Amino acid sequence: MIKNTFKLEKLKINVYDTASRSGSPKDTFEVMFNPESYSLKYENVYQTCQGINTSGRMAKYSLSKPEKLSLKLILDNTGVTSLGATSLLSSGDNDVYFRVQNFLQLTTDMDGNIHEPKYLKIEWGDLNFSCRLESVEINYTLFNRSGQPTRAELNTVFVGSIEDSKRVKEENKNSPDVYHSRIVKSGDKLPLMTQTIYGDPAYYIQIAKVNNLNNFRKLKAGTNIKFPPVKEEEQST
Repeated sequence: MIKNTFKLEKLKINVYDTASRSGSPKDTFEVMFNPESYSLKYENVYQTCQGINTSGRMAKYSLSKPEKLSLKLILDNTGVTSLGATSLLSSGDNDVYFRVQNFLQLTTDMDGNIHEPKYLKIEWGDLNFSCRLESVEINYTLFNRSGQPTRAELNTVFVGSIEDSKRVKEENKNSPDVYHSRIVKSGDKLPLMTQTIYGDPAYYIQIAKVNNLNNFRKLKAGTNIKFPPVKEEEQST
C-alpha cells in the first residue's frame, strides 16, 4: 500500500488480547496531537558484590531490563493548540474526560478474558514498539465554567514486552552454561557442533552418550541433538 505523504500520520496505540499481537488490533487509541518528542531508556544491570578491602570490582553482567518509552500525550477541548493555533478537533464539553477514560480502559484496565491489562503496540513513523503501559500521570490543566476538564496532559511510561519465543530467537545465545538443542543439517559434524556451543570439541563424546548416538561420525540430517550445560555434563561423567 502506498502511503499518502501529504497526510499527517497520527501516533496510534494498537490494542491486542494476545502477546503475539498478530492480526488486526482489537481497538486503537489515536492521539489528538503528535508528541513533540519521546525518549527511550535502555538499562543493563550488573552484579554489585565487591570483596572486602578492595578498591574496585569487575562489572559482571546480570541482565538487561526491558526498554522503556516515555512520552507526553495532550488531550485538548479548548479549540486552541499549544502553539496558539485554532484546532477543529474540539467537540463536546466532556470530550477530554471521556478520552482519558477511554485511554485508561484500553491500556490499564484488566481484561476479563486474559485476566490482565491488554497488550499494546505503539506505531508512529519509524517507531514500532510492542509494550504494556507501566504508568501514567494525568494532569488536568484547564477547566470550563462547570469545572469539567478541557485539557489534560498524560505523562506515560510504556515498558517493552516481547514473547519469550521471540526473545530467545533474538538473543541467539551460544553459551556453555545454557541448555541447547540443534537440528542436524547435512554435513554437520558433532565435534564442530560442540566447538560452536562449548568452545571445545572435546565434549563430543559426552554429547554422543547423552543423545545415545551409536555412530556420531555419521549424523543423520534432521536429528535433534541435545547439548546440556557443561557443568551438568562434567558432574555426570
